[in-house]
Amino acid sequence: MAHVLHLDSSPRGARSHTRRLTREFVDMWRRRHPGDTVSRRDLGMEPPPHITEGWIAAAFCAPEARTPDMHAELSLSEHLVDELLAAGVLVIGVPMYNFAIPAMLKVYIDQIVRIGRTFAFEPEDTVQPYKPLTYGKRAFVIVASGDAGYDPGGPLAELNHVEPYLRTVLGFIGIRDVDFVYVGNDEFGGERLERSLEIARSRVGHLAASRFDPPLLPQPHFSHAPSTAGLDSGARSRDETV
Repeated sequence: MAHVLHLDSSPRGARSHTRRLTREFVDMWRRRHPGDTVSRRDLGMEPPPHITEGWIAAAFCAPEARTPDMHAELSLSEHLVDELLAAGVLVIGVPMYNFAIPAMLKVYIDQIVRIGRTFAFEPEDTVQPYKPLTYGKRAFVIVASGDAGYDPGGPLAELNHVEPYLRTVLGFIGIRDVDFVYVGNDEFGGERLERSLEIARSRVGHLAASRFDPPLLPQPHFSHAPSTAGLDSGARSRDETV
């Protein structure tokens, strides 16, 4: 039995393709995986707050040395990290804005990429000082764009900064089993959009029917060492039992 964390990052409501497809994915997953539980966090409608100087000071302070004010600064971030760590499956809806992810999703990522929580820093290891701490998870990312061809191998793939960034940051904390679904042609509409939605729905159905087998052992260390800071989000979540 797995716990699913459903994240939407579009500020649009009923007109959002990513919201519709993540909902369809989760509904299909529930039917194929009865007994799984689901939490939903709406980053688009309830955007997390940006990190502050006080937040940064608290995040990089040893837990035992934090003041009550520091703990208060990190309270939401701690909740978001706990929520992430409790999940075995992530379903993330991501509209492409200016070739990248929405600001509200970036702030969420800053809140959950936390030293000592989702990654470790060991300066004595001169080869690989950064160690991921988030294992045994699988992520499904649904991306919507105005044009088509941003998926790997497509004519606009070099402009896609959504997938490379998310693979990098998720991999940095230990989540490397990541599948992407693309829907394009939102700006064109008509048959081009409908065909893209049809293909995306087919892939959503295939992935939602897949089996989730969390790895028994930690994966090898990450091959890059990007600079980091953790963040703290303000959106509320809703838990549902299937």
